[in-house]
Amino acid sequence: MYNILVVDDEEKIRTVIRKYAEFEGYNIKEVSNGLEAVKECTMNDYDLIILDIMMPELDGFSACRKIRETKDTPIIMLSARGEEYDKIHGFELGIDDYVVKPFSPRELMMRVKAVLSRHNLNVKDKEHEVYDIEGLHIDFTGRIVMVDGKTVNMTPKEYDLLFYLALNRGIALTREKIINDVWGYDYYGDDRTLDTHIKLLRSSLGKYRKYLVTLRGVGYRFEEK
Repeated sequence: MYNILVVDDEEKIRTVIRKYAEFEGYNIKEVSNGLEAVKECTMNDYDLIILDIMMPELDGFSACRKIRETKDTPIIMLSARGEEYDKIHGFELGIDDYVVKPFSPRELMMRVKAVLSRHNLNVKDKEHEVYDIEGLHIDFTGRIVMVDGKTVNMTPKEYDLLFYLALNRGIALTREKIINDVWGYDYYGDDRTLDTHIKLLRSSLGKYRKYLVTLRGVGYRFEEK
Protein backbone atom coordinates (compact mmCIF):
# COMPACT_ATOMS: atom_id res chain seq x y z
CA MET A 1 0.00 0.00 0.00
CA TYR A 2 1.42 3.37 -1.01
CA ASN A 3 1.87 6.22 1.47
CA ILE A 4 1.08 9.66 0.08
CA LEU A 5 1.73 13.06 1.65
CA VAL A 6 -0.84 15.73 0.72
CA VAL A 7 0.32 19.32 1.27
CA ASP A 8 -2.26 22.10 0.81
CA ASP A 9 -3.44 24.97 3.00
CA GLU A 10 -7.04 24.47 1.85
CA GLU A 11 -8.73 21.86 4.04
CA LYS A 12 -11.49 21.23 1.48
CA ILE A 13 -8.95 20.26 -1.18
CA ARG A 14 -7.11 17.97 1.24
CA THR A 15 -10.42 16.32 2.16
CA VAL A 16 -11.37 15.69 -1.46
CA ILE A 17 -7.95 14.25 -2.29
CA ARG A 18 -8.05 12.04 0.80
CA LYS A 19 -11.51 10.73 -0.09
CA TYR A 20 -10.53 9.69 -3.61
CA ALA A 21 -7.05 8.47 -2.64
CA GLU A 22 -8.30 6.25 0.17
CA PHE A 23 -10.89 4.81 -2.20
CA GLU A 24 -7.95 3.80 -4.43
CA GLY A 25 -6.28 2.13 -1.44
CA TYR A 26 -3.62 4.74 -0.60
CA ASN A 27 -2.59 5.77 2.91
CA ILE A 28 -2.83 9.55 3.29
CA LYS A 29 -1.03 11.99 5.58
CA GLU A 30 -2.11 15.65 5.46
CA VAL A 31 -0.17 18.81 6.30
CA SER A 32 -1.16 22.42 5.64
CA ASN A 33 2.05 24.23 4.71
CA GLY A 34 5.51 23.84 3.24
CA LEU A 35 7.38 23.90 6.54
CA GLU A 36 5.32 21.00 7.86
CA ALA A 37 5.93 19.13 4.60
CA VAL A 38 9.71 19.50 4.86
CA LYS A 39 9.63 18.42 8.50
CA GLU A 40 7.43 15.44 7.71
CA CYS A 41 9.75 14.31 4.91
CA THR A 42 12.78 14.43 7.20
CA MET A 43 11.04 12.11 9.67
CA ASN A 44 9.21 9.73 7.32
CA ASP A 45 9.44 8.25 3.83
CA TYR A 46 6.60 8.62 1.36
CA ASP A 47 5.94 7.01 -2.00
CA LEU A 48 4.54 10.24 -3.47
CA ILE A 49 3.92 13.87 -2.49
CA ILE A 50 1.03 16.03 -3.74
CA LEU A 51 2.28 19.58 -3.16
CA ASP A 52 0.46 22.89 -3.56
CA ILE A 53 2.44 25.99 -4.59
CA MET A 54 0.68 28.92 -2.89
CA MET A 55 0.88 28.23 0.86
CA PRO A 56 1.73 30.13 4.05
CA GLU A 57 4.96 29.61 5.99
CA LEU A 58 6.81 28.12 3.00
CA ASP A 59 5.59 27.98 -0.60
CA GLY A 60 5.56 24.78 -2.64
CA PHE A 61 8.57 25.68 -4.79
CA SER A 62 10.73 26.31 -1.71
CA ALA A 63 9.44 23.18 0.00
CA CYS A 64 10.18 21.12 -3.11
CA ARG A 65 13.72 22.49 -3.24
CA LYS A 66 14.35 21.54 0.41
CA ILE A 67 12.83 18.07 0.00
CA ARG A 68 14.91 17.42 -3.11
CA GLU A 69 18.10 17.99 -1.09
CA THR A 70 17.58 14.63 0.61
CA LYS A 71 14.73 12.77 -1.07
CA ASP A 72 13.94 11.60 -4.60
CA THR A 73 10.26 11.08 -3.79
CA PRO A 74 7.94 11.63 -6.79
CA ILE A 75 6.13 14.99 -6.54
CA ILE A 76 2.92 16.13 -8.21
CA MET A 77 2.57 19.90 -7.91
CA LEU A 78 -0.81 21.64 -7.64
CA SER A 79 -1.38 25.26 -8.59
CA ALA A 80 -4.10 27.69 -9.52
CA ARG A 81 -1.55 29.22 -11.87
CA GLY A 82 -1.08 27.54 -15.23
CA GLU A 83 1.61 29.79 -16.67
CA GLU A 84 4.38 28.04 -18.58
CA TYR A 85 7.01 29.73 -16.40
CA ASP A 86 5.61 28.10 -13.26
CA LYS A 87 5.49 24.68 -14.93
CA ILE A 88 9.08 24.97 -16.19
CA HIS A 89 10.27 26.14 -12.78
CA GLY A 90 8.58 23.17 -11.16
CA PHE A 91 10.15 20.68 -13.58
CA GLU A 92 13.54 22.32 -13.05
CA LEU A 93 13.15 21.61 -9.33
CA GLY A 94 12.46 17.96 -10.10
CA ILE A 95 8.70 17.53 -9.93
CA ASP A 96 7.11 14.67 -11.87
CA ASP A 97 3.83 16.26 -12.88
CA TYR A 98 1.98 19.59 -12.68
CA VAL A 99 -1.78 19.85 -12.17
CA VAL A 100 -3.69 23.12 -12.54
CA LYS A 101 -6.59 23.93 -10.20
CA PRO A 102 -9.48 23.38 -10.41
CA PHE A 103 -8.83 19.74 -11.23
CA SER A 104 -10.79 16.52 -11.56
CA PRO A 105 -10.10 14.28 -8.54
CA ARG A 106 -10.44 11.21 -10.77
CA GLU A 107 -7.88 12.60 -13.21
CA LEU A 108 -5.54 13.41 -10.32
CA MET A 109 -5.78 9.79 -9.16
CA MET A 110 -4.90 8.61 -12.67
CA ARG A 111 -1.87 10.89 -12.63
CA VAL A 112 -0.89 9.52 -9.21
CA LYS A 113 -1.11 5.99 -10.58
CA ALA A 114 0.95 6.89 -13.65
CA VAL A 115 3.70 8.60 -11.63
CA LEU A 116 3.94 5.70 -9.17
CA SER A 117 4.13 3.19 -12.03
CA ARG A 118 6.93 5.09 -13.75
CA HIS A 119 8.87 5.55 -10.54
CA ASN A 120 8.79 1.83 -9.84
CA LEU A 121 10.57 1.04 -13.13
CA ASN A 122 13.95 1.01 -11.42
CA VAL A 123 17.10 0.60 -13.52
CA LYS A 124 18.81 -1.31 -10.71
CA ASP A 125 17.32 -4.53 -12.08
CA LYS A 126 19.19 -4.06 -15.34
CA GLU A 127 22.76 -5.10 -16.04
CA HIS A 128 25.18 -2.35 -15.06
CA GLU A 129 25.81 -0.36 -18.19
CA VAL A 130 27.92 2.69 -18.94
CA TYR A 131 28.05 4.75 -22.11
CA ASP A 132 30.78 7.23 -23.01
CA ILE A 133 31.08 9.56 -25.98
CA GLU A 134 33.66 12.36 -25.98
CA GLY A 135 33.36 14.05 -22.59
CA LEU A 136 29.85 12.77 -21.90
CA HIS A 137 29.66 9.89 -19.41
CA ILE A 138 26.34 8.14 -18.70
CA ASP A 139 26.08 5.53 -15.95
CA PHE A 140 22.61 4.03 -16.42
CA THR A 141 22.52 1.88 -13.29
CA GLY A 142 24.15 4.43 -11.01
CA ARG A 143 22.04 7.24 -12.50
CA ILE A 144 25.13 9.39 -12.91
CA VAL A 145 25.81 11.80 -15.75
CA MET A 146 29.15 13.58 -16.11
CA VAL A 147 30.15 16.32 -18.54
CA ASP A 148 33.89 16.75 -18.99
CA GLY A 149 34.55 15.04 -15.67
CA LYS A 150 32.01 17.03 -13.66
CA THR A 151 28.84 15.44 -12.31
CA VAL A 152 25.67 17.02 -13.65
CA ASN A 153 22.68 17.28 -11.32
CA MET A 154 19.46 16.84 -13.26
CA THR A 155 15.82 16.29 -12.42
CA PRO A 156 14.60 12.67 -12.18
CA LYS A 157 12.73 12.98 -15.46
CA GLU A 158 15.78 14.45 -17.23
CA TYR A 159 17.70 11.32 -16.24
CA ASP A 160 14.89 9.07 -17.47
CA LEU A 161 14.66 10.91 -20.78
CA LEU A 162 18.42 10.98 -21.41
CA PHE A 163 18.83 7.30 -20.53
CA TYR A 164 15.96 6.36 -22.84
CA LEU A 165 17.33 8.37 -25.77
CA ALA A 166 20.89 7.14 -25.24
CA LEU A 167 19.84 3.49 -24.96
CA ASN A 168 17.96 3.92 -28.25
CA ARG A 169 20.70 5.95 -29.92
CA GLY A 170 20.58 6.10 -33.67
CA ILE A 171 16.84 5.39 -33.72
CA ALA A 172 14.28 7.96 -34.85
CA LEU A 173 11.79 8.16 -31.98
CA THR A 174 8.39 9.72 -32.46
CA ARG A 175 7.04 12.10 -29.85
CA GLU A 176 4.24 9.64 -29.08
CA LYS A 177 6.66 6.75 -28.51
CA ILE A 178 8.91 8.80 -26.23
CA ILE A 179 5.95 9.96 -24.15
CA ASN A 180 4.52 6.44 -23.97
CA ASP A 181 7.82 4.83 -22.99
CA VAL A 182 9.17 7.51 -20.64
CA TRP A 183 5.98 8.94 -19.12
CA GLY A 184 3.79 5.85 -19.50
CA TYR A 185 0.85 4.80 -21.65
CA ASP A 186 -1.54 6.24 -19.07
CA TYR A 187 0.09 9.66 -19.08
CA TYR A 188 -2.52 12.41 -18.90
CA GLY A 189 -0.34 15.50 -19.20
CA ASP A 190 0.26 18.03 -21.96
CA ASP A 191 2.56 16.63 -24.67
CA ARG A 192 4.44 19.94 -24.58
CA THR A 193 5.96 18.56 -21.38
CA LEU A 194 8.31 16.57 -23.64
CA ASP A 195 9.57 19.73 -25.33
CA THR A 196 10.09 21.37 -21.93
CA HIS A 197 12.20 18.45 -20.72
CA ILE A 198 14.23 18.31 -23.93
CA LYS A 199 15.00 22.01 -23.43
CA LEU A 200 16.07 21.39 -19.82
CA LEU A 201 18.12 18.35 -20.83
CA ARG A 202 19.97 20.24 -23.55
CA SER A 203 20.81 22.95 -21.04
CA SER A 204 22.21 20.33 -18.62
CA LEU A 205 24.36 18.69 -21.31
CA GLY A 206 25.98 21.94 -22.43
CA LYS A 207 28.04 21.48 -25.59
CA TYR A 208 26.99 17.83 -25.79
CA ARG A 209 23.43 18.90 -26.51
CA LYS A 210 24.46 18.34 -30.13
CA TYR A 211 23.69 14.64 -29.68
CA LEU A 212 19.98 15.40 -29.14
CA VAL A 213 18.70 15.93 -32.65
CA THR A 214 15.24 17.29 -33.40
CA LEU A 215 13.42 15.48 -36.20
CA ARG A 216 10.91 18.01 -37.46
CA GLY A 217 7.42 16.60 -37.65
CA VAL A 218 8.57 13.33 -36.08
CA GLY A 219 10.34 13.57 -32.73
CA TYR A 220 13.91 13.20 -31.54
CA ARG A 221 17.02 11.04 -31.96
CA PHE A 222 20.22 10.59 -29.96
CA GLU A 223 22.74 10.80 -32.77
CA GLU A 224 26.40 9.84 -32.42
CA LYS A 225 28.04 12.51 -34.57
